[in-house]
Amino acid sequence: MRKFTLLGGLLTFCGAAFSQYTTPDTGVTWGLQDLVTEAPATVTFENGEYVIANDLTVSLTDQLLIEEDAVVKIAADVEINVLGGFRVDAPDNILFTAVDNTQNFKGFRFEEGSVVYFKNATITYGGGLRVLTETFEMYDSEVSYQGSGSATSAITFSRGNPIVKDSRFIDNYQSAFGSGANQMVSATLIGNYLEGNGTANTNRPQINMGPGGTDSTKVIGNTVIGNRANTKVGGISVSSLLGLDNYCVIEDNIIRDNRYGISVAGANSFGRISGNIIENNDSENSPNVGGSGISIQTGGDSSYIYITANEIRNNLWGVTVIGGARVNLGSTDENYPNPGGNIFSNNGNGGETYALYNNTAFPIEAMNNCWIEGAEELTEADVEGVITHETDNSSLGLVNYAEFGCGSSLSTDKGLTAFEFEMYPNPSTGTFTLQTEKEASFEIVNHLGQVVQKGNLSAGANKVSTTLQSGVYYVVVNSGKAVANQKIVIR
Repeated sequence: MRKFTLLGGLLTFCGAAFSQYTTPDTGVTWGLQDLVTEAPATVTFENGEYVIANDLTVSLTDQLLIEEDAVVKIAADVEINVLGGFRVDAPDNILFTAVDNTQNFKGFRFEEGSVVYFKNATITYGGGLRVLTETFEMYDSEVSYQGSGSATSAITFSRGNPIVKDSRFIDNYQSAFGSGANQMVSATLIGNYLEGNGTANTNRPQINMGPGGTDSTKVIGNTVIGNRANTKVGGISVSSLLGLDNYCVIEDNIIRDNRYGISVAGANSFGRISGNIIENNDSENSPNVGGSGISIQTGGDSSYIYITANEIRNNLWGVTVIGGARVNLGSTDENYPNPGGNIFSNNGNGGETYALYNNTAFPIEAMNNCWIEGAEELTEADVEGVITHETDNSSLGLVNYAEFGCGSSLSTDKGLTAFEFEMYPNPSTGTFTLQTEKEASFEIVNHLGQVVQKGNLSAGANKVSTTLQSGVYYVVVNSGKAVANQKIVIR
């Protein structure tokens, strides 16, 4: 598969003279069979399988291109190091695995500036993927049973905007995804399935991301299932412990059976936690050190987290807000709109229910939420019974939980219900119709809670045109007395 003709055998000495092989750095695109030919001491093909016996390096101007279904077995402690290009695009699946599953290979190391692409790849019994480059994409793949080696997580990111989509991560020794506390990585993690990662049972969540930077870490539509025997392992964390900018979107995930569900920590944290199902995250069963469905421990004037439309059930705590954190669980303030819509059920410990624990001195807007799922009618006393705030301790901030209710009473003033607010088509290419039975105003809110468009509605059908980028937004309709909302996808 080499694109250029090499000069005789001048370069083949690399494989013969040394135990490791480095491609010649001549702008050549290599295939696996080329490596067998040029580096027989490092790469062999026998009985339908490739075997990599020694360290392999893809040089800065070279590329390794694999567009075939294959089995590649890698010897113990061997590392694949890439400075140039590495592209795997198998028709069905290519398996990278250890020669002996009891002796993991060292893993992959992708140096800064390399360009990496995986599709339809399975990587098992290695030492993880150390991603030092800005350009990394993975689709429809699996990374499982990674031990200690090249990376501190199954995939460890260091910079840039890596993408991992529709892939599986099972029973890895540490986190499935990780990045450093001093490295801003705006990763996009979409539609992945994670289960049982963290078999070392250390204090690391399955998704363990550092600061997201201003481009945001996006954790969207993933399933994160814990192994309850791994009592120290949390679900999702996006944290900035050194004061770096930390923008995050944690949306539409299913998070179950971990030590805790979602954690955002550190100053300069801003973002949205919305549409998640967060259940039974109590594996350690110790309320002093974990068990929150959502835990926010941020600080500083630039920190602000929107918490919207989550279903939070059977954790030791529902939402805990700690230190100097600023959060918004529901507000009609035109500068900080949030439709609320969070649902709480049976979050508690020690015989007490804790839907929301405001362990800060700051007030919290928490309007339009269902504080006790299944209750047809709620009183203020009922809500007070599941919220800890100023009325329980004068040093704590006050929670404004007005317009509470469950079921159809959410997002309603009995005059503009969610059923009277219709929106179509959805998804939309940018033009859609809002229909309401009375005059109202509307706002379109992005994933960071920022209002990107607003206007007024007449009774009846109203055409709305936008020039927004593709993505998920919230359309918030305000009757003047209450707020209703729906999610819209712009394509």
